[in-house]
Amino acid sequence: MQRKLMLLAASALVMFMTVSMAFALGDGNGRKGKFLYRKNCRTCHNGATAKDLSPADMTQAEWKATFADMSKIKCSGDWTVSEEDVNDIFTYLHDYAKDSPSPAKCS
Repeated sequence: MQRKLMLLAASALVMFMTVSMAFALGDGNGRKGKFLYRKNCRTCHNGATAKDLSPADMTQAEWKATFADMSKIKCSGDWTVSEEDVNDIFTYLHDYAKDSPSPAKCS
């Protein structure tokens, strides 16, 4: 009985952490995210080094799916940004996605 109770408590904790992270994603600073995107992402995603990348290349749902599993983001080994910065970059990309109310006009 005690083992089942511990398992239930651990499951609830994991569920709580997952849900809280999902709600936290996207509350970043889009303006700062644009700066960080240009500084950290555009240096490689310029069409020469890596595939050209713009916020309008994906829908909001696609950006969410990409950032939900960070292993999908294959950047160079020296690419290190804090979780807060990643959230800001996500907010910028999500807010200017091709299906957003104000999609990015750059390509």
